Amino acid sequence: MVEFEFKERYNTEDLIEIVRLLRSPGGCPWDKVQTHESIRKDFIEEVYEAVEAIDEKDPVHLREELGDVLLQVVFHTVLEEEKGGFAFDDVTDEICKKMIIRHPHVFGDVRADTTEQVLKNWDEIKMQTHSQKTVSEAMDSVSRTLPSLMRAQKLHKKAKKGGCAASAEDFFADMHDALTALEEAFSEKNDECYDRELGKILFSAAGLSNIIDTDCEKLLYDTCEEFIGSFKRNEKSDNS
Repeated sequence: MVEFEFKERYNTEDLIEIVRLLRSPGGCPWDKVQTHESIRKDFIEEVYEAVEAIDEKDPVHLREELGDVLLQVVFHTVLEEEKGGFAFDDVTDEICKKMIIRHPHVFGDVRADTTEQVLKNWDEIKMQTHSQKTVSEAMDSVSRTLPSLMRAQKLHKKAKKGGCAASAEDFFADMHDALTALEEAFSEKNDECYDRELGKILFSAAGLSNIIDTDCEKLLYDTCEEFIGSFKRNEKSDNS
């Protein structure tokens, strides 16, 4: 048993110490062998579970899931700490500095009275701090591990800010052309064309989501929920 002080209430420093103890020679056999790569999937799952708690509007569940997300942040930080990389204080220091730099209308003398001005400043500062000189560089920085619909929508937003202002009619035309090509491919059994044209339809749909100011990832989520609900109703009807 490791030496540990039990308390009535714990804080972030206690969580860091718990993870260090779990990784110590007298700690947990499972925790000791984990790496960034081995718990990568767990990080993603915990974030999604926190998002689910938000959707449920359940603060108790959200508190629990945010704790799981924080555990992942601490665990990855301790892994780096062990290698002499960085510590938790370095993580908090960097995010604090980032928030100060990206809010010059709060911590400086820049004026931003609307959310549009705030977002414009944010994007410009982000490009400057990341040494991005072109829109394509900004596009390339959009995480490739995002869900693909979400990533597509962000890419369309970057393109618009770079002067590529496609209209709803443009996206409708793109989807119509791709759907026509997909129908032809289907009749010709052209597997390669299936993937390419269906991908174009999905990508154009993500762009159209920006035009109508909605979240395509959330739309597909809601449609999936509607499909499940409809399937359940049909099952009940068939079994009655």
